Amino acid sequence: MHRLPSEYFLPIDKLIQGFVDWLVYEWRPAFQAMRWPIAQVMNAVLDFTLYLPFWSVILFFALLGWRFAGAWHGLFCAVSFTLIAFMGLWDEAMMSLSILLTAVSFCLIVGIPLGIAAARSDRFWSAIRPILDLMQTTPSFVYLVPVVMLFGIGTVPGIIATIVFSMPPIIRLTNLGIRQVPADAVEAGEAFGATEWQALVKIRLPLALPSILAGLNQTLLMALVMSVIIAMIGAEGLGLTVLRGIGALDVGLAGIGGLSIVLLAISLDRITQGLVQRTSRSRTSRPSAETTPSFTPAEAGAH
Repeated sequence: MHRLPSEYFLPIDKLIQGFVDWLVYEWRPAFQAMRWPIAQVMNAVLDFTLYLPFWSVILFFALLGWRFAGAWHGLFCAVSFTLIAFMGLWDEAMMSLSILLTAVSFCLIVGIPLGIAAARSDRFWSAIRPILDLMQTTPSFVYLVPVVMLFGIGTVPGIIATIVFSMPPIIRLTNLGIRQVPADAVEAGEAFGATEWQALVKIRLPLALPSILAGLNQTLLMALVMSVIIAMIGAEGLGLTVLRGIGALDVGLAGIGGLSIVLLAISLDRITQGLVQRTSRSRTSRPSAETTPSFTPAEAGAH
């Protein structure tokens, strides 16, 4: 087999290592400070879910599934969470759920404003689109390397990797949803004297809501995938259960861990999909809302 001599190799690996070393040396305190709000949110969600009796959490998700996806899925959620509890993985499942809710919350906080900015500015969209393409095509394992270098190991750095990995869908679909808002709906609002902010909050965002919720669904599923992979850097949850089972060649432990992940994923996916479908149906069943602003001329004049 023929290969180039080593003196012809490009020193890209050394450039990457040098850049990461510079970030660690110059900005590590800032990166460490970013851990605090994420840790606070995760601990609050985890403490709350573990404080509640397991049957109340099961009942909550059963009602949530019934409300948004129908009675059959409400029953599926109840059976799924009950099975997880009786397999002895309740605490691990609540940790995974806390990781998911924390990561998705920060994705929404950051991703929706970025999607709005991208929809309002073609130049900004052209600038971030290659970054989103890179984020979505980079293998998930690659995210772990800079995260470990900058944030260390553990659950919180794993959540940071999950946030970065899961954010592109909510940005893309927020941008898409706002761009697809009918121009006549915005013009009708402007004719009533709407300001730019009112047009965004009361016309564009409500009409783009089905697309934004579809982005939420995709972000949630990507976060679930990453929540398993981050077990490799010490993140707790069901992913760590699977990793321990594989490491010990314990097929049973890995099997119940994998089954719990599947049940959790299907439950959350159906709930968010049902939310998307209900929102879409409510929009199509009220066509007049697409051309009538939700504020009065007097309200617009007040601003």
